[in-house]
Amino acid sequence: MTKTIIFSPDAPAPIGPYSQAVQVDNTIYVSGQIALDQATGKLMTDEGIVIETHQVMRNIRFILREAGVDFDNVVKSTIFVKDLGNFAAINEVYGSYFAELPPARETVEVSRLPKDVNVEISCIAIL
Repeated sequence: MTKTIIFSPDAPAPIGPYSQAVQVDNTIYVSGQIALDQATGKLMTDEGIVIETHQVMRNIRFILREAGVDFDNVVKSTIFVKDLGNFAAINEVYGSYFAELPPARETVEVSRLPKDVNVEISCIAIL
């Protein structure tokens, strides 16, 4: 087994004892990403759920690119939301990043997320 830590300077640095992503052999596990814009240090939570979700997906894209893959390589994702009332908007944004053959996924409503964001997404990709 080969374990490699993936770090993209374009995505937010971890806020705890975890890595942005870990590659084990041909599988990449991307930690949950929130809507923190690494370039400005600003949380995009006041911009509305559509902008917030786009920022989350951009952060995931930065990490996937650092690992040498893209959204076509994602086979599984998990979406955590504070309010399932935002599901339709989140789903539309999320879906725009998967033109064909979307990955398996679950969406779960939770009472609270890190830094009080409204959405957090993690994923698993393969090489």
